[in-house]
Amino acid sequence: MAQKLASERIVEGLGVSPGVGIGVAYVCESGSPRIPEYRIRPADIEAEQRRLREAVVRARRQLTRLRSKTRDRAAANECATEEVLYLLDAYIMMLKDSRLLRGAYERIAGERINAESAVQAEMAAICDSFRTMQDAYLSARAEDIREVGNRLVSQLTKEPGKPLFSIPHGSVIVAEELTPAETAQIDPEHVVGIAAQMGGPQGHTAILARALGLPAVLGAAGLMDAVRSGDPILVDGELGQIVVHPTPSALQEYRRRRGERQEEELALRKLAGQPAVTRDGVSISLQANVELPMEMEHVVEAGAAGIGLLRTEFMFMNRPMPPNEEEQYLALRALIERAGGQCVTVRTLDLGGDKGPIPFVGQFGDSATSPLGIRGIRLSLARAELLETQFRAILRAGAHGPVRILLPMVTAVSEVRAARDVLARAARRLYRRGVELPAALPPLGTMIEVPGAALTADALALVSDFFAIGSNDLTMYTLAIDRSDQRVAHLYNPLHPGVLRMIQFAAAAALRARIPVCVCGEIAGDPRFTPLLVGLGFRELSMAASNIARVKRRILDLDLLAAQRRTQLIMDETDPLRIQVLLEEFNVAPV
Repeated sequence: MAQKLASERIVEGLGVSPGVGIGVAYVCESGSPRIPEYRIRPADIEAEQRRLREAVVRARRQLTRLRSKTRDRAAANECATEEVLYLLDAYIMMLKDSRLLRGAYERIAGERINAESAVQAEMAAICDSFRTMQDAYLSARAEDIREVGNRLVSQLTKEPGKPLFSIPHGSVIVAEELTPAETAQIDPEHVVGIAAQMGGPQGHTAILARALGLPAVLGAAGLMDAVRSGDPILVDGELGQIVVHPTPSALQEYRRRRGERQEEELALRKLAGQPAVTRDGVSISLQANVELPMEMEHVVEAGAAGIGLLRTEFMFMNRPMPPNEEEQYLALRALIERAGGQCVTVRTLDLGGDKGPIPFVGQFGDSATSPLGIRGIRLSLARAELLETQFRAILRAGAHGPVRILLPMVTAVSEVRAARDVLARAARRLYRRGVELPAALPPLGTMIEVPGAALTADALALVSDFFAIGSNDLTMYTLAIDRSDQRVAHLYNPLHPGVLRMIQFAAAAALRARIPVCVCGEIAGDPRFTPLLVGLGFRELSMAASNIARVKRRILDLDLLAAQRRTQLIMDETDPLRIQVLLEEFNVAPV
């Protein structure tokens, strides 16, 4: 048995934070407490609800203390501290009012069960609905629900969780699941990596690991059976591998790769202040996609030329009612000011579709959760008061820096015209209130992400101030591929000639109308696609901030004329495999 434990074992998972961490395993116990389940008498309902209220107060105090300790460590890692504080603030807000609390109180009264069971049942119901979502970011919010729910259960059962403030130097934290609040307690001076059996790349745990600069692998099935505390272990956050009892040759290879990556990161950081210009002098604007305010530090560090896509859904999540104008204005103002004068493209609300149930638009029933139902601009126009409130907040925030407004899921010219009317009405009401606004309204753009919009791009260009091509949804809708269905996910291919021709048609329409056009899907952040996109005429690309340096390096080594010639060859092809070969050949040896 000892010999078996000492032999090298590799566990595969999802690399969510790059780098290689080599150290000793520190195995954490599961954070989910065991709870009692029992029925209560009708006369005990009020007392049980009071017990839950008291647990909520204690959990809030606990998080407030954790927030104070985190703030005291600000000097050690200012960027990570800012993100952790934002996350803890969100948890504290959830413990004031949220669907989790309301549902638990209702279950105590309606099902006559104890408070622990009520919290557990409501938490499971919410998390189950989140897991069915196809949107990676929104489905990962189940992580936050579990964290707050488990804290409440711990307070009710008097079983507080195990702290991670003090662990041995050089440890790799190993857990079945590591919550964001637990991750917030990690001291990167002592921890060299994170490995967990559960989790994904879009969750807060992954985001915080990246902010802390710690290599991390999540979603590693079988991890807890493969490792015990004290085992030598390494975590490869790029390949998504965890190696328990690595051999001397494996350690040597990983140390070599770690050194190479550190050298590459150092070289890439030097590109942050350098303009993205091809070898023949063509400038390309590399912008950032932003989902959460906590990402702005990375955006600034990466030298982004602006925010090409600001998703506003973060303001609407985990709440029974939409945020009011003032709340949205304050959140947007903070982001715009942090952008330091660079233009911020604010996409209006894109709830609906595969993003799960929305409490405040329940009147639309199943249509609000169908990918082909009330979503994007359809939802905004159906609830015009939501759109006008958001427009007023954007207009007010626009006084603090340049902004553009982007409309999602557009399929018809009439939708853009209707939205423009709502924007004008919002501006008039602000004028009447005495709010100072610029003479010209912000540019209003159309997102091209469904085939109907791509095929009528020439008409949409006449009523739009700019285009943004969402290649992810455009690929999905063009090929009728559900990426969350593993039986067809392998068919998802942005190099399919049908998808490329949609993109080409939309780009050409924008160029003829002399309006800016940007790509903000995943292909924009992949250096392999850069020559093709530049060859198609794109001069704006928007991507995750972490991809900007690599795309910029490809642009600096790119000859526009050669890229255009290769793009023409690619667009004449009908075989996706041949298209891939032509692109790979060009990336290896440009001609």
